[in-house]
Amino acid sequence: MQNNGCYMLRRREFLAAACAAPLLAAKNHIGRSRFSFITDEAAATPADAIVFAHKYELQYVELREVPGAKIHYCKLPEADLKLAAKEFKDAGLKISFFNTPYLKITLPGTEPIRRRTEAPDAREKRIAREQAEFDRRIDDLKQGIRAAQILGATQMRLFTFLRVAEPAKVEQRIAEILGEMARVAEKEGVKILVENEGSCNVATSPELASMVKLLPEKSVGLNWDPHNAFGAPFKEVAYPDGYRVLPMKRIGNLQTKGKSLLEATEKIDWTSIFHALERDGYQGNIGLETHYFDGTKIEKSHRSMQEMLRISETS
Repeated sequence: MQNNGCYMLRRREFLAAACAAPLLAAKNHIGRSRFSFITDEAAATPADAIVFAHKYELQYVELREVPGAKIHYCKLPEADLKLAAKEFKDAGLKISFFNTPYLKITLPGTEPIRRRTEAPDAREKRIAREQAEFDRRIDDLKQGIRAAQILGATQMRLFTFLRVAEPAKVEQRIAEILGEMARVAEKEGVKILVENEGSCNVATSPELASMVKLLPEKSVGLNWDPHNAFGAPFKEVAYPDGYRVLPMKRIGNLQTKGKSLLEATEKIDWTSIFHALERDGYQGNIGLETHYFDGTKIEKSHRSMQEMLRISETS
């Protein structure tokens, strides 16, 4: 009788959890109120980016370069940053994520896998340039933090240096560098998010999960872009393979690529990912990084956002 009572108790707990899961997912709907987009992918000017956001009734934008200006927001003078912040605020928009270019360079002492051959003089100049950028990384970071603060962003992207033949051998060294930078950012109220990027040492979901394990949860999270590991040589299946290895509580932002929404040969199962995020309690944003280079990125941004909305509203 006692065993039967334990069985009944476990059964009731299971049924209660099963009933609660759909309710939790419904309250945590992934949709329009959580969608964002990188402004320089979807617009030719900052004003056009605001028009894009209003067209789709979005509340958030992601920032990288100033649309049409070919300069990163992280490098703008304070006066220009304050003007930009006011324009977004007046338009009723918040900054969901701040994309910086930091650490997308060669890690000193390593030789990255490069797709193009270099002349000796070009290689020498590149190494010197990237060494200088590495040496000023903390100063650049502080400039980026100040920009994020003015713009109202609380999460900032960092990369993991250009990919070498055996990334695992430099993982600990990269983690130490990221940890140093994260401590600086944490003191200023900004959280570092590590992005998986195909050209960098953290490219796949397992590599991303492995890297953030070496870093403090309070100051470092992850920005997951599953399409960055979609093609050769990684060929990662975003869901369920990539998704299930990620520490959910460390995900601070997600990014979608236009091709993962529009191209039949490159589509990712965003319906299942959205459902999983809802079920698992993800509270962050999903930003569109259109990423077309054939002159159609603004047109494809509209089509991509429409597809994101369609998925969220019909799934």
